[in-house]
Amino acid sequence: MSGSGMLYGGDEIGALVFDPGHHSLRVGYAQDDTPKADIPSVVGVGPADPVMNSDLETKADNNIGSTNKYYVDTTHLNVARPNMEIQSYMKDGMIENWDLFEKVIDYVYAKVVQSDSMYHPVLFSESAWNVRNNRERLTELMLEKYNVPAFFLVKNAVLAAFANGRATALVVDSGATHTSAVPVHEGYVLSQAVVKSPLGGDYLSLQCRHYLEGQNIDLTPTYAIASKDVIKERDTARFTPKELPEKLTASWQQYMLKGLLQDFQMSAVQVLETPYDERQAAQIPAVHYEFPNGYHQDFGPERFKLAESLFDHNMLGAGQLASASVGMCDADVRLSLYGSVVVTGGNSLLPGFAERLNRDLQHRAPSNTRLKMISANGSVERRFGAWIGGSILGSIGTFQQMWISSQEYEESGKSQVERKCP
Repeated sequence: MSGSGMLYGGDEIGALVFDPGHHSLRVGYAQDDTPKADIPSVVGVGPADPVMNSDLETKADNNIGSTNKYYVDTTHLNVARPNMEIQSYMKDGMIENWDLFEKVIDYVYAKVVQSDSMYHPVLFSESAWNVRNNRERLTELMLEKYNVPAFFLVKNAVLAAFANGRATALVVDSGATHTSAVPVHEGYVLSQAVVKSPLGGDYLSLQCRHYLEGQNIDLTPTYAIASKDVIKERDTARFTPKELPEKLTASWQQYMLKGLLQDFQMSAVQVLETPYDERQAAQIPAVHYEFPNGYHQDFGPERFKLAESLFDHNMLGAGQLASASVGMCDADVRLSLYGSVVVTGGNSLLPGFAERLNRDLQHRAPSNTRLKMISANGSVERRFGAWIGGSILGSIGTFQQMWISSQEYEESGKSQVERKCP
């Protein structure tokens, strides 16, 4: 494949798998069962401090005149710093801010992989609706700036199906910013039948926030609390606020608050197996939750009501998306799609998500169909579904001839990606 006859992705050299999403970027070696790092897909941008420039945390830009300093990964993002804005490089499931994205890739090679990019073939996942110039730009970036020996792009729905041992499946992926239903047939996405809605984990966080603020519960995140007292249930919280630097930006405070809300929604929120019914929800035991400031109480039926918005929406509920997507496919593939519905994405970890989707689909599918839900039990398998698929694909012997090698790229340029990567 290359002049030296090096075997990509074989035993001699590890391919790297990148799976970018709105919540985080998953990175690791092909053949591993979990990613090596799960890096938040936001970057802190703050003014460079002249004294601090010697440290290695993150390097300021080398071009003269740029005075920004970039903070990548949880340990640097979660520190309260004056004037640090939090910015995301993703939009609509696609990479939008390439400069910030490059900062994250630099960080990955320097701190996570700790090796030069020229030694590792790279497999990237992409959303099913990624556009051509984005794909070409990514190919160009990896092969020209990072000089990777080989590169490949695969749709994340296809990878999620592979991770669950299927080449044909309806992949229902519920992530941070949206939920989508993508039909995959024999390893190819049927792009005319992709359906997506903006109801995901962030929408649920917003619902939780409105509800908790409506109950007058104080949402002070952990970073603002120096110490707290133990109190009785539903008593007013007694805590000592921490002294914080001035000029904390709104975007950083929102980012930290989001972390608190995500913890609440993973601990307390649950999906009912049938459409929301107050009486039925009241019979299920309440869940106790303590907020960072020490305030704690039981949450009863209301925790089911919060998650209901992901399903009961007329057009955008998860069940509606899935059945609409299958309905847009050819009649002869519908049975095989209903026969393997793969549930993936971090938001699908809500307790009861898969069961409720199963019930909604049973009501919508034709009576003669055999409906089979495939949802991995482990949280790791579900959160990192697409990454694990990439890890499997990158380490298969027969895949090794499919890479776009740096040699091919030099010969025919970035248009290769449209030809070689479906």
